[in-house]
Amino acid sequence: MDTLLPPELIDAARKVIEANRALGRRVAVAESCTGGLVAAALTEIPGSSDVFEIGFVTYSNEAKLKLLKISSDVLETFGAVSIAVAWSMAQGALEQSGADVAVAITGIAGPGGGSAKKPVGTVVFARAEKGGDRSDVDADRKDFGDLGRGGIRLQAALCALELLLPVGDVAP
Repeated sequence: MDTLLPPELIDAARKVIEANRALGRRVAVAESCTGGLVAAALTEIPGSSDVFEIGFVTYSNEAKLKLLKISSDVLETFGAVSIAVAWSMAQGALEQSGADVAVAITGIAGPGGGSAKKPVGTVVFARAEKGGDRSDVDADRKDFGDLGRGGIRLQAALCALELLLPVGDVAP
């Protein structure tokens, strides 16, 4: 395949497309620090249109508010890189699309922007599924460390793709 994306990212995207196609599920992503990397990986796979519904690249807080309908109170109270915002992003992506499952990614890829509480390499993920109640959104924070901007974005994209696998198909 002729691509600029790393092979491990393409392999992960292929697994997501194949597993979700087998279940007839549509997926959506809401990306911030990855800037569309997850959507790019998914659309690199031939036939991805069977599975991939939409990608929201909501890099700014304003985009999160307008496109994903996140509450300004949530953003102001917890900050863009938080479980609450990732949870809201995933739920918003699900509600604003026809997808069955959505994953959200927000974080600090660096080299600047980190703090003592949220250092560079902090990334928060959330996953929401259609048909569940609002409590069916899973969220998690990972601290990748300062792997460099590209390294953090790659690791975040790989984690997000893993979250798009059907429960039980997640790699150990």
